[in-house]
Amino acid sequence: MSVLTPLLLRGLTGSARLLMPRAQVHSKPPREQLSVVELTIGLTSCFVCCLLPAGWVLSHLENYKKRE
Repeated sequence: MSVLTPLLLRGLTGSARLLMPRAQVHSKPPREQLSVVELTIGLTSCFVCCLLPAGWVLSHLENYKKRE
């Protein structure tokens, strides 16, 4: 039974490997540097999309606890 298990697992994962393309990972520096404006826009959008809703929920937590 223990000899058959690796073969079975290899058979199950083998088809998944064929469908997934390999990741193109490069270790080179970027072709162009981001400007300060682009970094500011990116960080602001991350703040607005992720942290602002979480802050809203946490600041109104007492209101959500009350049963109406």
